[in-house]
Amino acid sequence: MTQAPRTTRPTKLTDLLDSRFMARLDALDVLSRKILRGKLRGERRSKKRGQSVEFADHRAYVHGDDIRFVDWNVFGRLDQLFLKLFLEEQDLSLHILLDTSASTATGDPPKDLMLKRLAAALAYVGLVNQNRVSLSAFADGLVGRLENMRGRNYLGRMAEFLLALEAEGVSRFEKACRQLVSGRLGSGVTVILSDLMFKEGFEAGLKRLVSDRYDLAVIQVLSPQERRPDLMGDLKLIDVEDADASEVTISAALLKHYERTLAAYCGAIRDFCTRRGALYVLTDSAQPVDRLVLEQLRRRQLLA
Repeated sequence: MTQAPRTTRPTKLTDLLDSRFMARLDALDVLSRKILRGKLRGERRSKKRGQSVEFADHRAYVHGDDIRFVDWNVFGRLDQLFLKLFLEEQDLSLHILLDTSASTATGDPPKDLMLKRLAAALAYVGLVNQNRVSLSAFADGLVGRLENMRGRNYLGRMAEFLLALEAEGVSRFEKACRQLVSGRLGSGVTVILSDLMFKEGFEAGLKRLVSDRYDLAVIQVLSPQERRPDLMGDLKLIDVEDADASEVTISAALLKHYERTLAAYCGAIRDFCTRRGALYVLTDSAQPVDRLVLEQLRRRQLLA
């Protein structure tokens, strides 16, 4: 008996992003369209005065001020107490919520590979710019998390985390969003990467993520076969997540109805996002990730 060759699981960042693409990502940064004020002092400059390392100004000491920030050199010259003020640097958090439910394994090319590559590209941009990056995978709620990464040293761990994820299980999007919100820190950007094919719908989950302190971006990835099915005749369709089965007769008229229904569903997601100031992008798994990131996401000002 001939044994099938064993598939080797990719484990390196270059299995997701090629070197030329990464070189172009080095020139980008994550944008927030809102005025954000983070709780942590990091590498993002704001106009708020705080306690970082870059001197900004003095002000007179008042009772109760922290004496650690008294400028004793000035006191020695003027015999008066003044505090040193510093530019506080704003910490921008990037939270990526990645769909790994069973439906993402479908399509040609499969949606899960596109979603992982897109997650890797966005996380790469965040890490090389010293943003605080967190990755969360969801199916029936959150099924994996890699949190509070900062800097290039985390690129390998980020790739290993993404490549180890399996597309399996049912999707419980609202549950995942509820869990995600409980762990978000500071201010920043939250990006949803998913096919958004949820029987429960999308609104309850997305409503949990709308916040004055976070920009929300929703990137919906469908397969070419979902957008333009090439089916005809009597078929038994089985849901890959819950095994729900339906027998249907597919005709040209039914396909047109399906395409109108899908367009209306995607339009509802777009309208939901637009009303709440969130970014919505629809693409399919056949689109090159570098083109999506370098052209479309820059044009839509998620990256710059």
